[in-house]
Amino acid sequence: MAFRILVADDHPLMRAALCQSVTGAIAGLTTVEAASFPEVESALKREDNIDAVLLDLHMPGMNGLIGLALLRNEFPAVPVIVVSAMEDATTIQRAMDYGASGFVPKSAPITHIGEAIKTVMDGNVWLPSTNGPAVPGDGDMAARVAGLTPQQLRVLAGIAEGKLNKQIAYEMGVVETTVKAHVTVILRRLGVVSRTQAAIVASKLALSGGGETAEA
Repeated sequence: MAFRILVADDHPLMRAALCQSVTGAIAGLTTVEAASFPEVESALKREDNIDAVLLDLHMPGMNGLIGLALLRNEFPAVPVIVVSAMEDATTIQRAMDYGASGFVPKSAPITHIGEAIKTVMDGNVWLPSTNGPAVPGDGDMAARVAGLTPQQLRVLAGIAEGKLNKQIAYEMGVVETTVKAHVTVILRRLGVVSRTQAAIVASKLALSGGGETAEA
């Protein structure tokens, strides 16, 4: 069976290397490329024959694990293999908690990409070998985030970027009161009591250090 893989990375050289690697490793495999999270969503909506996504956690519009959770929410039938320079055990475990089917460090041998795709397409999980101790994951928070709708996840991404409600509303094409209603639900489902606390959670999910705003 010939696979069609969406390769998503904002660095052209890395994207080209990944495409060359996967097409060389699996006969008949074809690729689609994306350089940002909006391009990933557009490709998945435009093409219904994409079998899996190779996803960088740091791209324009991605917001780390929020983007991963959004993809799993919108396209649950398409497995995601994270390919990231962040390869510590905690990040790997968190990516799996938020729905990844595999994780390939960018420092891994190039042959691991083909192995990961074959393993995931067989319905299994692919992880790099490690001799370290098990690390705690984000199981409880991941379950809370998984309960958010796509629109609520987009609002959470806006909060992670430090945007005000009116900015988020403008970008989403909705009125500000709609965003405020989403924020209320987000606070309840994340188990926090203020937008500032939600911003801290969102910042951690985005794998960044910023994102806090004072807006209620």
